[in-house]
Amino acid sequence: MRLILLGPPGAGKGTQATRLVEKHHIPQLSTGDMLRAAVKAQSPVGLKAKAVMDSGALVSDEIVVGIIAERIDEPDAHNGFILDGFPRTVAQAEALDALLKRKGKQLDAAIELKVDADRLLARIMRRAEEARAAGHAVRRDDDPEVFKTRLEAYVRDTAAVTPYYARSGLLREVDGMAPIAEVSAAIDAILTVRV
Repeated sequence: MRLILLGPPGAGKGTQATRLVEKHHIPQLSTGDMLRAAVKAQSPVGLKAKAVMDSGALVSDEIVVGIIAERIDEPDAHNGFILDGFPRTVAQAEALDALLKRKGKQLDAAIELKVDADRLLARIMRRAEEARAAGHAVRRDDDPEVFKTRLEAYVRDTAAVTPYYARSGLLREVDGMAPIAEVSAAIDAILTVRV
């Protein structure tokens, strides 16, 4: 199964991807996690990405597509994968389609977690407060100002990916503001039909 989870930052893509990994035994390919790992390792791509990520802007297509191309060739991704946070632009979606076609593979589904922006911002602020209360550092992505920048970038750039997958017939929508268990059940129902 090759699946894309779409939706703005904080919509719950990571939560749902983790559950799907356990259920289907395929890896979650989160560009955010892969980029953070590269930054932590201070790899060349990580150093390039750090300044961009710290500003709240999106990392270039060249960097992200390169990371994805390498990652889907790893043995644990041969039976499928879940993309979380990629593609972020139509250009990336087109690059992914071309990449998969060269490898003789295709996507099974693109699932968008639909959310309300105001309620989503409240969710992110609550998550940051809970991290502080627990004595944990607040992820830069959960800083409300950085989040607003990321949300604006999503609306400007990534929202166009949804119609791209709608035209291909792969797009399915799920209410991302529903309780986690309901979101999970809706995704399972889609995958039962699609895959």
